[in-house]
Amino acid sequence: MIVVIDYELGNVGSVLNMLRRLGHDAVLSADPEVILKADKLILPGVGSFDQGMSNLGKKGLIECLNQRVKVDKTPFLGICLGAQLLLNSSDEGKLPGLGWIKGRAKKFEFKKVALSLRVPHMGWNVINPVKEHHLLLSLANDARFYFVHKYFIECEVDSDILASSTYGHKFTSAVARDNIVGVQFHPEKSLRWGMKVLGDFAGGL
Repeated sequence: MIVVIDYELGNVGSVLNMLRRLGHDAVLSADPEVILKADKLILPGVGSFDQGMSNLGKKGLIECLNQRVKVDKTPFLGICLGAQLLLNSSDEGKLPGLGWIKGRAKKFEFKKVALSLRVPHMGWNVINPVKEHHLLLSLANDARFYFVHKYFIECEVDSDILASSTYGHKFTSAVARDNIVGVQFHPEKSLRWGMKVLGDFAGGL
């Protein structure tokens, strides 16, 4: 069973629909008892960093997620804000993140270069894998994904970077460490390429 974590932020309906279309058993829940029984976990997210961490805390999910992901090694996928919450902190807020991936979410700022670029970064972009991982291994060279974000992931440890993209400058568009993966793009909005990524996560190791 795949549990999509319900913390009142994110395109949960689109994620659930795509997983079910792919034939996987997926449920939406904020119940720690359900999360403790999950085979895989997905944390989607659209919104602010502090609101995301606050909602997880109010629902009593941080300790539960630490147990399932860090101790039990349950496969975990963070999407957009859900990927940024994996970090230690963000320029967007004051609360600490989950701290599973060492790094900080930084704001796009184009004051001196690429002045014509708008923030948020919104639209289709390619990703460039920098290491092998089952989530991206079978993607075609023309794979493109849909992004909507003002902040980008900056990793402290280069080996945590799974893929990069370019918007004004190169930025990390996916991270991976052990059983944890985070993607800045929205696979649930990325047509066949996003379906491939979600399918590989749901059906992979």
